Amino acid sequence: MSRIGYLPISLPEGVSIDIDENNLVVVKGPQGELSQKVNKGIKVKVEDGQISFERPSEQREHKAMHGLYRSLVNNMVIGVSQGYEIKQELVGVGFRAETKGQRLEMSLGYSHDIILELPPEVKVEAHTERRANPILTLKSADKQLIGHVAAKIRSLRPPEPYKGKGIKFVGEQLRRKAGKAASV
Repeated sequence: MSRIGYLPISLPEGVSIDIDENNLVVVKGPQGELSQKVNKGIKVKVEDGQISFERPSEQREHKAMHGLYRSLVNNMVIGVSQGYEIKQELVGVGFRAETKGQRLEMSLGYSHDIILELPPEVKVEAHTERRANPILTLKSADKQLIGHVAAKIRSLRPPEPYKGKGIKFVGEQLRRKAGKAASV
């Protein structure tokens, strides 16, 4: 049984929260503004700089939503106060990435370049150093959105297990396989 829903969320300095009668939670901070609709059964309270959540019963559905909405609001508070950052590495000969505003152009070994138009909430930077793999840095206040964009970029060329070529997260350990053994 999870007890995440019972943990209070402390509001950092510079972050404000508004809850309307339809249970729409709006969190504002230095990194931006995020909103989340909370189920009617879950009560959200703000007192003394802390957010707490209460569930009406011990039913399985209410227990699940209790922890879910607590986690979603906690991610929103962290996002508008600090923000989230994901770094991805392009491993492969000739792989490159270039940004032009919200457009990301990548050369991933296909016969054509891949161009992605990113949402305005996600900021992207491409760093290419000599004799090193290009690194993409994604920044956003919305954890769900930045995770979705990072997964979409990775799906364009997932890392393969033999040579490790593809798009991987920085620091990710890949399971490598041995190649064919030579016959004697």
